[in-house]
Amino acid sequence: MTSTPVEELAETFVELADTMVDGCDQGAFLNLLADRCARLLDLPAAALLLVEHGGQARMEGASDDPTRVLARLDEGPGPDCARSGEPVIAPDLTRTSLRWPEFTALALSTGFTSAHALPMRRRSSVIGSLTLFSEDIGELDKATGRVGQAAADLATIGLLQIRALRRQEEIAGQLQHALTSRVVIEQAKGVTGERMGLGMDAAFNALRRYARSNNVRIAELAASVVDGSFDTGLLEP
Repeated sequence: MTSTPVEELAETFVELADTMVDGCDQGAFLNLLADRCARLLDLPAAALLLVEHGGQARMEGASDDPTRVLARLDEGPGPDCARSGEPVIAPDLTRTSLRWPEFTALALSTGFTSAHALPMRRRSSVIGSLTLFSEDIGELDKATGRVGQAAADLATIGLLQIRALRRQEEIAGQLQHALTSRVVIEQAKGVTGERMGLGMDAAFNALRRYARSNNVRIAELAASVVDGSFDTGLLEP
């Protein structure tokens, strides 16, 4: 049985939510969203541009390979929208050759005659744009535009969640590394103190002096002391 537009929209949102959870692959998420937007809105293609770190890093997603080439250009409605945070509408691409010469030529050769870029924005944060391509001249109808913006908003929320999760994982990894290093250093202090007849503070000072003098990280030195690969006789009390 053929799904209704509402059912397709619900299925799309569920599928995108699953993608956010399974592996948090931003590239796969962008490609999936672009493909589903094109299908859901009955358009020939869609592309997403994700901009990070002040525009220095970027990632693209597209519903097909020719559109992916368009998404990788530095000009066009998508990049302009991502920079401004406002919709950029090009209802007739035969009239945009002066503004976007490379994008216009490639889009027209692909068969697109209009493009509509919608911002991926959450409050004051703009992280990219969703561009919807059409083979018809003119603006999108209001219903299509609203669904497209809803998809862009969903993408924004999902990607910000992915970023937050990755940041949490990075912090957890850093904390775990710091904890592991601290444990090894404490063990190295005990080994050094026992072998050199020093207290724990004096043993640590000896390790630290050697690390600084030889440009070695104290955690690495401590690990070699614990595993026996470093001769503590080289340390000065």
